[in-house]
Amino acid sequence: MSRECQLTGKKPIKGHKVSHSNIKTNRRFLPNLFKKRFFIPETGQWVSLRVSKQALRMIDKKGLYAYLLELKHEGVNTGVKI
Repeated sequence: MSRECQLTGKKPIKGHKVSHSNIKTNRRFLPNLFKKRFFIPETGQWVSLRVSKQALRMIDKKGLYAYLLELKHEGVNTGVKI
């Protein structure tokens, strides 16, 4: 399973670790991901999603069902059947 948020699409990015002597070595910046189960009252089903902290904030703000409908309207494939 890749380290990617199913809702926002956040993925690891590459960068440099810079030492005190200014030597640059490669490193990865990983997204802050959580595996969570959500209940959708509108459909009466449980879904398991791998989401980032930003996606959790959007779910708290808009509600899961409304957020999933918005993503579906934008053409994002979340893997959840609504």
